[in-house]
Amino acid sequence: MIVITMGVVGAGKTTVGRLLAERLGWEFADADDYHSQANVDKIRRGIPLDDEDRQPWLERLRGEILAWSSQARNVVLACSALKNRHRQRLKVGPEVQFVYLKGSASLIASRLRSRPGHFANEQILASQIADLEEPEGVLAMNVETSPEEIVAEIQTRLGLA
Repeated sequence: MIVITMGVVGAGKTTVGRLLAERLGWEFADADDYHSQANVDKIRRGIPLDDEDRQPWLERLRGEILAWSSQARNVVLACSALKNRHRQRLKVGPEVQFVYLKGSASLIASRLRSRPGHFANEQILASQIADLEEPEGVLAMNVETSPEEIVAEIQTRLGLA
């Protein structure tokens, strides 16, 4: 199974994803690690990515997901997957499950302000909120609770407890 923790920057995709992978004894991957240096530089300057910027990144991620799937590997991937077409590109089969980490813009912005060292900032958050097409038919988790509580609920709701 491949579980993709998705949402805007600062929603907790990496924190929740790492903890979920750890609890399950699965591999963890962060989609940020698959961005080109040009994309990372653009984000650092507060310039939002457009679909043209995201296309090669999404194709790299799709290739990884296809490989994991063909090898029957269990992986948790932290990935924004903001738009329906992005999620469709990444959902290579029924073994791919999305978990949408959802929270208020003010809560997520406050988390971003307290997170030193990440290359994304509040400008990027605003653009991602604007780009976000809320998913339907996926597990949606409110990020107001602790990562531990979120992970426990994900495990229960996906039958991974």
